[in-house]
Amino acid sequence: MNTFDFFVGTWTSKQRRLREVLAGGDDWYEFTGMSRCWSVLGGKGNFDEVTFPELGYGGVTLRLYDEARDEWSLYWAGSRTGLSLPPVVGRFGADGRGVFTADELYDGRPITVRFLWSEITETSCRWEQAFSTDQGATWEANWIADFTRTS
Repeated sequence: MNTFDFFVGTWTSKQRRLREVLAGGDDWYEFTGMSRCWSVLGGKGNFDEVTFPELGYGGVTLRLYDEARDEWSLYWAGSRTGLSLPPVVGRFGADGRGVFTADELYDGRPITVRFLWSEITETSCRWEQAFSTDQGATWEANWIADFTRTS
């Protein structure tokens, strides 16, 4: 089952980012996102492009499904940051939430990054990025996007 089919289409989003990551703060800023997503590889993947008009940049995500492992790999590239590696990897659970993680470095510090897809309906969904410095025992959300379908 292609569990990312829900995201195919066009979307607007309210984006919130934490100003200082892993600093214990709670100062967020908000901006708008505009996304379009389409299926590739006969449904075994999808590609989306997002722009942030107020910030003057954007990015793309390539999602690829490995049927044998029942696992998705999500690759992100930003127009300012380039390709982020490794990809976050995971799946959707029985509760309908998708959890995808990877170990990487943030400002030279080892972290686990988590992407969480939740609150999925035909016309809306939520994506959240969070970092952990203790192998997932605790998480700090630092980027949240609430999507609304436009078509």
